Amino acid sequence: MIFSGEPMARNSFLLILLCVVSFGQDVRADGLGAQSLLQGVHADAAVLPRTCQACHRGMQMIATGEEQECLSCHGSSFDRDRMIEGGYLRMGLSVSLDNIAYELNKPYSHPVMRMSGVHRSYEVLPEESQTAPRHAECVDCHNPHLVDRGEPFLGVLGKKVGNLMTEIEHEYQLCYKCHSSSANRLGTSKDKSLEFSLSNKSYHPIEGEGKSTFVVSLIDPYVAKKEREGDVSIITCGDCHGNNDSTGPQGPHGSEYRGLLKHRLEFEDGRVESEFAYALCYSCHRRSSILGNESFAYHSLHIVGNATARLPGTSCLTCHTPHGSTEYPYLIQFNEDIVRANEDGELKFEAEGSSTFRGSCYLSCHGVEHAPKTY
Repeated sequence: MIFSGEPMARNSFLLILLCVVSFGQDVRADGLGAQSLLQGVHADAAVLPRTCQACHRGMQMIATGEEQECLSCHGSSFDRDRMIEGGYLRMGLSVSLDNIAYELNKPYSHPVMRMSGVHRSYEVLPEESQTAPRHAECVDCHNPHLVDRGEPFLGVLGKKVGNLMTEIEHEYQLCYKCHSSSANRLGTSKDKSLEFSLSNKSYHPIEGEGKSTFVVSLIDPYVAKKEREGDVSIITCGDCHGNNDSTGPQGPHGSEYRGLLKHRLEFEDGRVESEFAYALCYSCHRRSSILGNESFAYHSLHIVGNATARLPGTSCLTCHTPHGSTEYPYLIQFNEDIVRANEDGELKFEAEGSSTFRGSCYLSCHGVEHAPKTY
C-alpha cells in the first residue's frame, strides 16, 4: 500500500490530495457529475474540519453510496456525537442537522433503510434492466460534493437532453429518475412523466399550468392561470409527497401516511368524510366549495354518502387521479376496482363543452346504474 509505514500527518495530506484529485475526475452515472470538486456545504471547514475525511475515512476513498456515510451526521444524535468526538464534525449556532434516519424508518418511505448492498456507482437512471432491484440511496437524490443549503439536489444528473443526462432543473425531473420509464418499475406503478404530460386531457400542474382556465375550489394563492405576482399556478411533487410533520425535516424521506403523503388521504370508499380524512385535497381545494357542490352538483353526495339509501361515501380517488388523465378533463379517472361498466358495457365520462362543470357518466358504482347520469 502506498501509505504503508508513513507518518500519520503524511497520510492525511495524501488522503486529502487524493480526494481532491479523484473528485475532479469525470464520473459517469453515479450522480456526482463531471468535474465534481468538493464545494457547497460539505466543503465548509467550519462544519467539517477534516473536509473529505468526514465521509471518506481511513484508507478507503471510494464511498459505497449506501446511507451509512450520510447518517453519520444526518442520523441520530448518538451518531453525530461520535463524529464530533472524532473531530469530523463541528456543530455551531448556524448548523442544524435533522435525524433523517428517523424519517426513513416511518411506515411509508423511500426504501433507503430496507434495501442494502445493491447500489452501484455506475447505475444509469431511469433503470434499463428489468432485473435490477428497486432501491433508493441518498446519492440518488443528493450530490454530496455539490449539495448546498437551499439547493438539495444541486449537481444531480437526471434531465435527458438527447442521449445525454444533464443536471436537473426542476424537482419533478429528479423524481422521474426512478418514477418514469425505469424498466424495473413495479407492475402497479405508472410512468409519472406520462401522467403529468402537458399533452394529457388534464393533469395536476407539475410541468406547466393546467388545462382549465378556472378552478372554482382553489384556495388562495393557488390559481389555474397566473395573473398576479404571488399567484401559484404550478406546484411540485413535494407539495403532496413529504414529511407528515411540518416541523420536521422536509422532503420525501418518510411519512406516517400512505403514499408518502404530507397529509392524510383516504384511499378506500366507505370512510367518514372529514377535514382530516381528505386533508391532502383540502390543503389546496376549499372543503366548503367541494361539499357545497360548486363544481359538481353531486360532489357532497358522492363524498359524504347517503345513510338513508345505504350508499357509502366515496374516496376522491374513486373518480379522480391525483396525477393526470389521458382520457378525461377535470382529472377524472375511474378506479376500476370499484367503478364498473354499466349493463350496456359502458364505462366512460363525457364532458359537456369546456369549463362548464357538466357532463355524463356511463358506469355502475355501488350498485347504482349510470346509463347515463347527466349533471
